Amino acid sequence: MESDFARSVLAAVPMPLVMIDAAERIRGANEPALALFGAGIVGRHYILAMRQPGLLDAIEGTLRHRQPGQARHIVTGPSREITYRVTVSPVEGEGRGGALCAFEDITEQEQMGQIRRDFVANVSHELRTPLTALLGFIETLQGNARDDPAARARFLGIMAREAERMNRLVRDLLSLSRVESDERLRPTGRLDIIGLIDSAATTLRPMAEAAGVQIERTGQPGPLLLPGDADQLTQVFHNLIENAVKYGAPGKLVTVEVGPEPQALGRLGPAVRIEVIDRGEGIDPIHLPRLTERFYRVDSHRSREQGGTGLGLAIVKHIINRHRGRFRIESELGQGSRFIVILPRG
Repeated sequence: MESDFARSVLAAVPMPLVMIDAAERIRGANEPALALFGAGIVGRHYILAMRQPGLLDAIEGTLRHRQPGQARHIVTGPSREITYRVTVSPVEGEGRGGALCAFEDITEQEQMGQIRRDFVANVSHELRTPLTALLGFIETLQGNARDDPAARARFLGIMAREAERMNRLVRDLLSLSRVESDERLRPTGRLDIIGLIDSAATTLRPMAEAAGVQIERTGQPGPLLLPGDADQLTQVFHNLIENAVKYGAPGKLVTVEVGPEPQALGRLGPAVRIEVIDRGEGIDPIHLPRLTERFYRVDSHRSREQGGTGLGLAIVKHIINRHRGRFRIESELGQGSRFIVILPRG
C-alpha cells in the first residue's frame, strides 16, 4: 500500500521527479520525468540516465552523506535551452534509503536575469562613448585649446551633440520604463487616429523636407475614432515616420496608409490597419525578428549617426501591446520597408 501511495504522490506532482534507491538505481519516475529522460530509465543506474557531472555529484553526495544537495540540469532543445534547478533530498526507506530528485524549470528566471545583465551592459556601453568624448574634450579645453577660439567652438559643438545623445538615451529609457509599467492597463480614452497621424506627420515635415523626402497619407479619410492613449500613439507614429524619413531614400515618398484590417482581432473585433512605408534600401530578413529588441540595430554606426538610441521600436512594441494591437515589420533588400500597426476599433 505504501508503494502505491508513493507512486500516486509521484504521479500527482507536475514537475519531473526521479526516485533513486540505495542500490543507486532509479526506482520510480513520474510522467514529466519520463518525458525528460525517456521511458526506459526506471531500473537503470542513475549515472546512465542523468549524465551531467554537477547533477551526478549532487546525487552521489546525498546518497553517501544523507544531506540535501542542489545542481543545475540543462537540456538543449531544437530552439532553446531549458534550465532546471534540481533539488536532491535524502529519502529514508528500506535499507540505507535513497534520494529524490525534483526538477524545477527556471528557464524564464534565467532569461530574465540575462535580459537584465544585457540591459545593464548595453546602457553602460551606450553611455560610455559620449561620456568618454565629453571628458576628453573638457580636458583639451582646459589645456591646449584654452586660448584657441576656433578649436573651442568646434569642441563645444561636438560636446553639445554628445550631451544631447545621452539626453535622448535617458529620455527613451524613462519612456520605455513607463510604457512597460502601464502595459497591463488598457487605455480608456477615445481618439481620432487620422488626426493624430496627420499631427505627427506635420511635426516631422520640416525634417523630411531637409532630407528631400515627402510624407503622404493615403487611404481612409478621417475622422476615425478608436480607444487609445493619445500621447503614446503619437509617440508610435512619430517614431515610425521619423525612422522612415531617416532610412528612406532621398527624393522618395514616405507613405502612411490607413484602412480597415480585413481580419478581426479575435474577441476584440474589427480593427484598423496603419502602414508606414518607406522606399529605402530595405532590411535583410534575418534581422526582422530582432528589430524590436532593446538596443538591437541593423547598422549600429549609421543608427548612432542618425541620433538613434536603439530603443524606439521596443517602445513601439510595448505601446501596441498595451492597446491590444499587433505590430509587424515586412521588408526586402532593395524594396523598402513596411511597418504595420493593427489597432482594435473598440
